[in-house]
Amino acid sequence: MKTGKVKFYNEAKGYGFIVSDDQSGEVFVHATGLNEKIAQDDRVQYEVESSRRGPQAVNVSKIQS
Repeated sequence: MKTGKVKFYNEAKGYGFIVSDDQSGEVFVHATGLNEKIAQDDRVQYEVESSRRGPQAVNVSKIQS
């Protein structure tokens, strides 16, 4: 599983972006890929799947600190 930080998430529109800790860039996240609610600056763990529009985060969960 990858880890990262939520750069942006719009709950009303149901999408956002996560910045990966491994410096591989940003990955798109859609509400359908969430295991729980997320917000900007949350630390998360996730998996990446290919979608027709490119890489997408799925199975996204907050990392408890």
